[in-house]
Amino acid sequence: MNNASMFRAAILGGGPAGLMAAETLSASGLSVHLYEAMPSVGRKFLRAGVGGLNLTHSEPLEQFISRYSRPDLLAPMLRAFGPREVIAWVHGLGFQTFAGTSGRIFPVGMKASPLLRAWLSRLQQAGVVFHTGWRWKDLHRQADGALALYFDTAAGEQTALFDAVLLALGGGSWPRLGSTGGWVPILERLGVPVTPLEPSNCGFDVDWSGFFRERFDGAPLKAVSLSFGGIRRQGEFIITREGVEGSLIYWFSAALREEIKRNGIARPLLDLAPDWSVEKLTQRLCRPRGSRSLASHLQKTVGIAGVKLALLREFLPREVFDSPERLAAAIKALPLPLLRPRPLAEAISSAGGVPFEALDARLMLKAWPGVFCAGEMLDWEAPTGGYLLTACLSTARWAAQGMLAWRKME
Repeated sequence: MNNASMFRAAILGGGPAGLMAAETLSASGLSVHLYEAMPSVGRKFLRAGVGGLNLTHSEPLEQFISRYSRPDLLAPMLRAFGPREVIAWVHGLGFQTFAGTSGRIFPVGMKASPLLRAWLSRLQQAGVVFHTGWRWKDLHRQADGALALYFDTAAGEQTALFDAVLLALGGGSWPRLGSTGGWVPILERLGVPVTPLEPSNCGFDVDWSGFFRERFDGAPLKAVSLSFGGIRRQGEFIITREGVEGSLIYWFSAALREEIKRNGIARPLLDLAPDWSVEKLTQRLCRPRGSRSLASHLQKTVGIAGVKLALLREFLPREVFDSPERLAAAIKALPLPLLRPRPLAEAISSAGGVPFEALDARLMLKAWPGVFCAGEMLDWEAPTGGYLLTACLSTARWAAQGMLAWRKME
C-alpha cells in the first residue's frame, strides 16, 4: 500500500477542514476524492466571511491554545499548525493579512470568496476530484479491508471504495449551510460514541417584559463588561426579542450553558459603566436631582440612558432607584438572568461530537482503522475570534498527516 498512486483516499465534507485535508493529502501525491452533500463546497466558510473573514488571532501561542476547551489535546496540533502557519498559508494563496485592533487577523479586503476561489483552484490543479450533492449515508468494511462508502445522490444510491476515509462533516450549527449533524446517527450505528451536539457561541433567552421586548429588539449594548465564573471581559452585545446575542455573550457561552444545565439559570453580572467606580457613581448619583426626572438625572450625572436605563428598570425594584448606593452597585453588577441557550441551528458553532477518547493520537477512530476525523465534528469548542477556523485547519492537517503515516505502516 506504499504506492501513492494506488492508495484511494476519500474526504467527506467540503468545509475548511475537508479542504485542508484534501490539500495535505494531494500534496503527498495521493489521489483524493472529496464528497460534499451541498451543491457547492465552502458554504459556511463564505458565511463566516460576511462582515470580514476572521482567520486567526495574533495573541501569544500559549494564550491562544488556552482558549480551547481541550487545550491539552489540541496543543500539539496547534503548535504544528497554528496562527503563524495559518497566516503563512493565506500568504501562499496570494493574499496579505492584517491584525485588527482586537488582535484578530483578517485577509486584506476582508472577503472570503476570493480566498476560497484561489484555494479551490489550487486543489483542482493538484488533482482533487470534487463530488457535490453526494450525501453520505453508510460505511461498511469489505472482506479485503476496503472501506465501502454509500451515498444518496440525484442519480440514486452510489457506492465508492477507498483504502482510507477522513470525516470532516462539521457540527450541527447553521444546517442550511450543510452542518446538519446528520453523521451522528451513522457513527453511533457503527459503534462510535458521540457526545451530544449542543449550541456554542450562541445567544440566550431572557424573559423580557412585553414593553422591553418590543421597544429594544435589535438594540446594541456597547461599552459594557460582563463577569462570570471569575472572568471579566469588556465588549458589546445585542438585545433580541428572545434575549441576548453577540460577541461578548458568545465569549462566555460555554460556561453559561453549563451553569444553566446545573442550576436551571445563569446570572452573569453586567457592568453598565465599566470605566466608573462604585464610589464615583455613588457620589454623582447623590447630587440633588432638583426638578429633573430620574431618567434625565441618570443621563446627566452618570451617562446612563436608553437601553441601559431600560435594563435597570427591567430588573430592579422601584425602591433601588431611591438609594444612590444601591443603584450604583446595580449599575456595576446587574444580574442578567439567562434561561436557556438559543437552538443549535442558530449557533455559530457547536460543542460535542466525536470524543478524543474514541480516537488515537493520529485522530483515527479506534473502532474503525483507516477512518479519521477532523474539524468541528470533534468534541472541542472555542470562542469566536479566529479560534474556530484555526482549529479546523489544524486538526485537518493533523488527521491527514496521520492518514499518510498510517498508510506507510500498513
